[in-house]
Amino acid sequence: MNKLVVKKMELGPIGTNAFLNWEEGGEEAILIDAPPDCAKEVQQVLHEQNLTLKEIWLTHGHWDHMAGAHELVDENIEVLGHMDDRMMFEDPAVMTQFSIPGLELKPVQITRWISDGDELSFLGRSVKVLHCPGHCPGNVAFWVGAENLCFVGDVIFSGSIGRTDLPGGDFPALERSIREKIYPLPDGTALAVGHGPDTSVRQEKLTNPFVRP
Repeated sequence: MNKLVVKKMELGPIGTNAFLNWEEGGEEAILIDAPPDCAKEVQQVLHEQNLTLKEIWLTHGHWDHMAGAHELVDENIEVLGHMDDRMMFEDPAVMTQFSIPGLELKPVQITRWISDGDELSFLGRSVKVLHCPGHCPGNVAFWVGAENLCFVGDVIFSGSIGRTDLPGGDFPALERSIREKIYPLPDGTALAVGHGPDTSVRQEKLTNPFVRP
């Protein structure tokens, strides 16, 4: 395998992290999360690197992580998401009360529903799906074991955790998700988070004030 390139982009009106991934010398890319109005930046990188976007993996259905997907999808792009967030993917207007005023939210069609424990192929690498509810019902993390890397969405942040005061939020569930799915990963695992700076399992187990191991 060639080196994995992970291009982190802070996009959208509230600074949501999206991650465009490809192999050095490769031709295909996978986008993890699609914030509003992300198409211009994503397509620019695709053009510069001579890449074709093949898949969009959505960590969850909140508007700031999925509202830009409709601008990127076509019949050749597979879109992955968890069934527990189906309503937000298919009828994002339900999120109007906690989105940005005036932002038009359009649905995204999930072409592949994923579940806890699913094994996916990520540019030649095996990825395990970790269902981590609590921030919202359908949040998933994507663990790329061979790269010591986990894309966690809004489950956990550097020194913080995902909000649980939005519809579908559940702090005890989020606590269980972090303790049972994130903290058991190898300490050296890098956590690519949905907002703010990236962190690691080791760092959060040692210092996160919200959920202790």
